[in-house]
Amino acid sequence: MADHDESTPTIRPSALSGRAPLPLVLVPSDAVRDAIAARLGLLAVKKLRFEGEFAPEGRRDWRLTGRLGATVVQPCVVTLAPVTTRIETDVVRTYRAEMPPPVHHEIEMPEDDTEEPLPELLDPMDVVEEALALALPLYPRAEGAEIGQAVFGPPGTTPMRDEDTRPFAALARLKDQQEPE
Repeated sequence: MADHDESTPTIRPSALSGRAPLPLVLVPSDAVRDAIAARLGLLAVKKLRFEGEFAPEGRRDWRLTGRLGATVVQPCVVTLAPVTTRIETDVVRTYRAEMPPPVHHEIEMPEDDTEEPLPELLDPMDVVEEALALALPLYPRAEGAEIGQAVFGPPGTTPMRDEDTRPFAALARLKDQQEPE
């Protein structure tokens, strides 16, 4: 995915003991957080911490589990004002040594979407960045930010509003006009 600083461990699963889990605590530097913010289109990543383990599962498979905590700043979708969000999410990835490759160009999503082929080298910061990207709010809004209603029309006509496009609202108005009081 991306280059990280020297403090980011790269894991070679084939070199690990198949019996003991490898504990992981990742707290990236300011430079790495700034690079992640730039790649994800964020204003800032103020805090980022991942704590978990890379543990054997069966004879040749591995499971990465942990907890991701982050404080991010995104632009509001309405006003572009900075919106600070705290993210806490569990991260689970299962790496299968014998995962069959897809046979067609189009594949169906498996039931367990945490499974991936076991790589030769694994950079846990890539997994952390992906998990952070998936956990981000899609439409962050600053407090009190509202979209409002845009109303346009040619001079001398009544502009069309959102309510005018709702067919059942128009039917209700017709019904109200026809009913005698």
